[in-house]
Amino acid sequence: MPETSLGLDFGTTNTVLAGARDGGAPFLFRYPHAGQEHDTFRSVLCFWQDHVAGTAHSYHDAGPSAMARVIAAPEDYRFIQSFKTFAASPLFDSTRIYGDNYEFPDLLTVFLEHFFEALRLGPGTLPRRIVVGRPVRYAGASPDSDLAQMRYDAAFERLGFTEVHHVYEPVAAAYHFAQRLSGEATILVGDFGGGTSDFSVIRFTAGKTGTSAEPLSHAGVGIAGDAFDYRIIDNIVSPVFGKGSTYKSWGKELTFPNAYFNVLARWEQLSVMAGTKAFADLRRLIRDSTEPEKIETFVRFVESDLAHNLYQAVSATKNALSTSQSARFDFDELDIRISAEVARQDFEQWIEQDLQDISRSIDEALEKAGLEAGAIDKVFLTGGTSLVPAVRAQ
Repeated sequence: MPETSLGLDFGTTNTVLAGARDGGAPFLFRYPHAGQEHDTFRSVLCFWQDHVAGTAHSYHDAGPSAMARVIAAPEDYRFIQSFKTFAASPLFDSTRIYGDNYEFPDLLTVFLEHFFEALRLGPGTLPRRIVVGRPVRYAGASPDSDLAQMRYDAAFERLGFTEVHHVYEPVAAAYHFAQRLSGEATILVGDFGGGTSDFSVIRFTAGKTGTSAEPLSHAGVGIAGDAFDYRIIDNIVSPVFGKGSTYKSWGKELTFPNAYFNVLARWEQLSVMAGTKAFADLRRLIRDSTEPEKIETFVRFVESDLAHNLYQAVSATKNALSTSQSARFDFDELDIRISAEVARQDFEQWIEQDLQDISRSIDEALEKAGLEAGAIDKVFLTGGTSLVPAVRAQ
């Protein structure tokens, strides 16, 4: 495809690849899975080992086939989700997987190799140029956008790309929306992903020669769908796992540190928790716990690598709350049963601080553009979290 331009949206939850040949209309690349063609590819990885003649051999997979493997036998795989949130983190150096060291460019390279293979784009068929979406503000504490770009570039270079362009994700969404315009309009674009919420103010002018754009401002916050998921977990699941319970130490009764349970906020942290010192410490504290059955349940959950199943249940509840005033949360895996009725009013109370942070980011975008809210002609929202009624009300 020497004349094809590629555009990649590597998301926290899903990844999509678009193309355009010789300046023609863009199209989405699709791949076959389970007897159907798909255009969204889950941003997940799994690793496993097989032993042949006493020698261990390591393998990996990505996307829906990786998810299918883990769902079938979760205890046999190392499953990694939402690893995009590591991209801009100076604190993340590498992770050990079956004795091998993986830095972020290694993980991204492995993922993209499987992604392109699923799309039937093998070595030698890829063009040299690719346009890659990036959030205005990366997720995580003290994110370093330059570090993230350097890590991305390292992975794309390994895949043979010599020209990599990074574009703000809400700008790309705005250009899609602008195709509907027949004249001039100032648009506020909100792009709600899994890890970040990004906003751009762009003035578009549609004329006979095409559509011109003038970006006026950008702003973003590392809060989006994953944060909302965690609020449900923190209020429904964490107490079942022992959050708020106590243990005895040197004659004193102490509360279990929240740090043990904060890991539930991130899929990618859960996938590596079992091998950490903190997890080993938690196991040792079971005998001193005043509610050992709760801590044992948490330990069993982590060791069984049930994060994916948990977040599926959370996502189903959150989606239902977008159209109903209440929804049932149900999780039933390996004798771990958690069930609760969740009212939309309670959910909106749980995410109130997140909504305030999102609102401040919108205000920042308007302030940088030098505009009042009334100067915005149209608002375009994209991403699953934009369907949450409380978000739309912002």
